[in-house]
Amino acid sequence: MTQITEFLLELDALKRVDRRSYVPQTTRFENSAEHSWHLAMACWSIAELFQLDVNHEKLLKLALVHDLGEIDAGDTFLYAESRSEAHIEEREGIVRLQAHSGNGISNLLEVWDEQESGSSAETQLLKAIDRLLPFLLNLNTQGKTWRDHGVKRSQVAGMHAFIATSFPVIHEWIELQLDYATKQGWLLDA
Repeated sequence: MTQITEFLLELDALKRVDRRSYVPQTTRFENSAEHSWHLAMACWSIAELFQLDVNHEKLLKLALVHDLGEIDAGDTFLYAESRSEAHIEEREGIVRLQAHSGNGISNLLEVWDEQESGSSAETQLLKAIDRLLPFLLNLNTQGKTWRDHGVKRSQVAGMHAFIATSFPVIHEWIELQLDYATKQGWLLDA
């Protein structure tokens, strides 16, 4: 039990990783554990609403492990120049957790790798919703994170462009919201 509880406390450390998105109606940042929970719930709900042919258990596992690597690596801002390298240190954290003697999840690394680089229907949904949620938080905080970091409309559009292929309805809604956010001055018009 000591090893098991040590592993559970390792997982709990995700609560200490702050992201850059503000929680609406507060002045605090969302943490990665909150984001992972929100991601899992949003994926489940969207899968049901759109009647998607996905494996719900797989989808929820992908969502739950999605940010675990941030326990060691921290959160990398979506628009940071170092974004393309973030997965390397995150994966090292997953390897460490996989090897922990109290870990009962035999395929933790395999599930994390799939959410990182897979192309299944579950992974496509996960990636789309993972981009949608911070976007939604920005809309509901008058673009506070975007304004804090001088984010440009073109950056946001570029990071969300892939959604057009797999989820055109979501992408169309995002495009309309980009227009609104830019008119409000929350995004730099560039």
